[in-house]
Amino acid sequence: MAALNERKIAIVRTLVETAPDKVVGGLQAALAETGADTALGGVRRLVEAEVRERTLRNLVLQPIVPMCVGGGDDPRRLTFPSKALGHVWRALRLSHGETIARVQTDLDEQAPVHTIMAAFDDLSAAAVAGLRAAATPDDLAALAACDQGRPGGGEMFVACLDIAPVVRRATQRLPEWLAHPGGETSAAARLAYKDAVAISEDSGPRFFEMLAAQMAQPWMVLRVISAVMDKPTERYLRDSELAGFGEHLLADIDASLSAIGALKADDGPGAGQEAARRADLVVQQILEVETSLDLQREQGWGQRVFKQRASLAAVVEGRLREAEKAAIEALPTHTPRQQRVRRPAPRLSDPPQDKLVNRAMTLLSFSDELRSTANYGGFSSTRNKLIEKLGEHLDHYVEEVLELIRTDECESLENAQAFLEIAARCNQHIRGDKAAEIVRRRAHAATCPDPPAMAAEG
Repeated sequence: MAALNERKIAIVRTLVETAPDKVVGGLQAALAETGADTALGGVRRLVEAEVRERTLRNLVLQPIVPMCVGGGDDPRRLTFPSKALGHVWRALRLSHGETIARVQTDLDEQAPVHTIMAAFDDLSAAAVAGLRAAATPDDLAALAACDQGRPGGGEMFVACLDIAPVVRRATQRLPEWLAHPGGETSAAARLAYKDAVAISEDSGPRFFEMLAAQMAQPWMVLRVISAVMDKPTERYLRDSELAGFGEHLLADIDASLSAIGALKADDGPGAGQEAARRADLVVQQILEVETSLDLQREQGWGQRVFKQRASLAAVVEGRLREAEKAAIEALPTHTPRQQRVRRPAPRLSDPPQDKLVNRAMTLLSFSDELRSTANYGGFSSTRNKLIEKLGEHLDHYVEEVLELIRTDECESLENAQAFLEIAARCNQHIRGDKAAEIVRRRAHAATCPDPPAMAAEG
């Protein structure tokens, strides 16, 4: 097959250069096994070159890269249009191409880290100078895109690049600052903050925004703020220019509480697991606020956090009580008239109802996913009661079904097998895989007994 002509390659090059990083990475993976002499061989080389270029760009401009997402108009955090990054890089390529080529060589040859870092800082400073002078059409386009994303976005973009060297070094120490707050780590965070505000007095909020963008959990920047401000009172932080970090975190907690409260038993096990993960996140976030700030329970953020804790416990405990009821309804019973002791017995005349089973699995999946969160969230007692009471019910139910099978009294062996499998799944959610496997083995032994051994010939 003939290779693409130059005109088509130029079209593809334009598409690749303007595509998001994720799309370009996907193209690279899709073309990984494409032969060099095929029609798409040229496209593969083009994509690989673009990936290499973007890797270098993202290293040089790393402090600001995670902030360049979408249209740059996120109302909750400081972001810039993703295309602004491409414009800045093209402007740097035009004005400092030799420096960029030298940096690539240094990276390939594993030059000393301080040499590479110094070059990164020089290129960041060059980008700032180019933007402030509006030196190229790409510089103008980057500023215009940022202004379109938010009022004054261009100035904020330049200001963030201005403190990029400080943020770059702070980012390298972030894992240490987050894992071991206090002492020397807090002192290092305070020094980095002072370096940032020395460049510009109003750069404090931008410094923390840039650090938050580097984190998998951006709300954990509150830990760094606490270190820099020596665990401030919530009133002090609330009245400062950093108040947004606390307000946004509390608003996220409220949103998660609403989502957990909206969980319905008919939503499916996946929804139950997701709601539990949100509950786990809420617990982590509340602990973060309580640890990072000096709160007063009777007022302000302290009072709000106290109510959020109570709300989380209430909504989770409600779902756990529903879980027990749903599991019992999924394993129906009846009271035989002929028995002297009218104890409920499994009703096996009808097959399981999918709707009831789905409800039970949704809520039990929710409970199962909470196993590492319940203690810190304040609802471990309710969850333990669910496990104990439902566990007893399941044990009794399984024994009754197995007895009916052994005595050949069950109305439908197929239904009995289906209900035993449901009981195994319930056991798996409250007690673990081993408990479920025991039920399955016992069910198999009862429904598929080994054939009697052949009598030995005389």
